[in-house]
Amino acid sequence: MKTAFHTGRAVLLALAASLLVACGSDEAPQSAAAPGGQALPPVTTEVLTVKRQDIPLQKSYSSLLRSDDEVTLVARVTGVLETRQFEQGDWVEQGDLLYTIEPELYQARVNERAADLKSAQAELDRARRDAERYQQLLSRNSVSRQQVDQAEAEQSVAQARVAQAEAALASARIDLNYTQVKAPVAGMVGLSQINLGNLVNAGSELVTITPLDPLEVRFQLPQRDAFELRKQLAAGETDIREIRASLQLAGNNGTQSLTLQGQMDFLGSRVDESTSTVQASARFENPDAQVLPGQFVRVSIEGLKRFNVIAVPEIAVTQGLMGPQVFVIDEEGKARAQAVQLGEIAGEWQIILEGLEEGVQVVSGDPSGIKPGTPIQAAAADEAAEEANAE
Repeated sequence: MKTAFHTGRAVLLALAASLLVACGSDEAPQSAAAPGGQALPPVTTEVLTVKRQDIPLQKSYSSLLRSDDEVTLVARVTGVLETRQFEQGDWVEQGDLLYTIEPELYQARVNERAADLKSAQAELDRARRDAERYQQLLSRNSVSRQQVDQAEAEQSVAQARVAQAEAALASARIDLNYTQVKAPVAGMVGLSQINLGNLVNAGSELVTITPLDPLEVRFQLPQRDAFELRKQLAAGETDIREIRASLQLAGNNGTQSLTLQGQMDFLGSRVDESTSTVQASARFENPDAQVLPGQFVRVSIEGLKRFNVIAVPEIAVTQGLMGPQVFVIDEEGKARAQAVQLGEIAGEWQIILEGLEEGVQVVSGDPSGIKPGTPIQAAAADEAAEEANAE
């Protein structure tokens, strides 16, 4: 009896297991489609067909403002600082007189050197006449050849003394010009480093002049951005001065931020080993001196491009279990999650490095509410989205 009981129980268990397997195989597709065995409802959203295109970029970098033409004036001669022709903080133009350094002393030296030159020229005239006279006497055998040679040598020495006196006079005149310290550039003068009446030596710093218009902004491009820009310039697609730049300075105490417009004018040719960046610069007009050197700013660069890339609207990218993903539409018109490798963001577009090919349709609208297997119905905006993608 026990054996019959166990055998019947085993048969019942086997039948129950086979029924469960059969039921599971029938309901598996429904449970994959939606919880409770119900099909997922279709979702109407924007759809675009992936195409390769040229994408414009806008990049922003932090930077420290500087005035590239800033000059620190130094004294070129030694003497008493007699006059100062400006007020500290004034705006000066190129060529304006700023200081005078004991010009009377150097004028006297010029006069002395001029007198030395006249004396040397008179000595040369005498030596030239003597040499000519000795040549005439030699033709009549009235003097020896040695005397003629001596006269010609004295003429040569006199010529050298004239040249030496001319050089000394030129040097004295240069020193006299240095007694008038003039502005080599236009800009705003800082604090005078030496007061009037003090003795200054050659090399003493006097004042700094800071040009404020235009301003030179130097910043560091990441290595990849620099290489892409160099490739773009080498292809002849763009000239570096066509790369627009804007300078943004945050406002203080609730005031609005300030923006200046300019353009790039330099891209370095080497990578900084310590930062893996390449130096670049941009020039900005600053006519009202609203921005001063030494301020930290953000520089935005426009005109950069990435050529022949695949991109989708940034909103189309979601985060899945395997990382970034987009929803592609399969042959049945249903959404399927596709893992992708992201590149740069270009405005509203997200560049895709890997995971998508041309011709694939992707959900380009808001993906919220879409799950794998959701039927997708393209919205009427699909054509407009594709036209924007093509542009």
